[in-house]
Amino acid sequence: MKQFALALAGFVTLALPSAAAAQAAPAVELDAPYVPTATPIVKSMLTLGGVGPNDIVYDLGSGDGRLPIAAVHEFGAKKGVGIDLDPVRVAEARANAVKAGVQDRVTFHQGDMFEFDFSEATVLPLYLLPEMMMRLRPKMLDMKPGTRIVAHDYALGDWEADKFETHDKSTLYFWVVPAKINGKWTWRMSGKDYSVDLAQTFQKVAGSLTAVDANTSLDLLKLSGDALTFEARLPGPGGTQTMAFEGKVIGDSIEATVVMAGRTSKVTAKRAP
Repeated sequence: MKQFALALAGFVTLALPSAAAAQAAPAVELDAPYVPTATPIVKSMLTLGGVGPNDIVYDLGSGDGRLPIAAVHEFGAKKGVGIDLDPVRVAEARANAVKAGVQDRVTFHQGDMFEFDFSEATVLPLYLLPEMMMRLRPKMLDMKPGTRIVAHDYALGDWEADKFETHDKSTLYFWVVPAKINGKWTWRMSGKDYSVDLAQTFQKVAGSLTAVDANTSLDLLKLSGDALTFEARLPGPGGTQTMAFEGKVIGDSIEATVVMAGRTSKVTAKRAP
């Protein structure tokens, strides 16, 4: 932890732009004041987000670049990207990336985060005002299912966090972008037709299953990213039978494994138009 703090403090301090450079930069009207994230919180955010070597980390409102730089430099992320409206901050972030020796894997853009395409991110750490978070929320929900979002101090309205942590006076929120599974899904298994009706509010799902003349609610129903699991109890020749469903959502299909009456079947559920 101490080594992390010293390394980050070193490249942030030494790469500050000169006063002359700051005065020469054109003035821009910022959406929010620049408040850098404390070094321990940077590490906690990236840890909560589970950042690793396969991740692409985007920071909207990246300031001096400490989050994308730390993601690559300290957590081994494949790629870091930042965007900021302030050209002074962008110049500072680029200098900090050079100082940390990660300029080949971290890039910074000057522009409007609301017009920026961040859809390739696998992890999205944010420190933005509530109104900015809510404005970005529709684009977050359109990201690839399984994308991880970590927010410092401010949540996403009625989209409840999957978990949260407190660190001194800060609260960190964590979400996994859920697949969109509203609707009726049907499949055929062992000569019988099955369907589930699902109603979704963010990652929370309720539903029922219909098979032949039986209809039952779904138990242990869970959606995490593109992974959907549930159980259903159906009448059978020897009494009640439990169906265990485990699937991966791919657009309008769910590739699933279904276990019922001791038999395992591979099925593809299709969403009705």
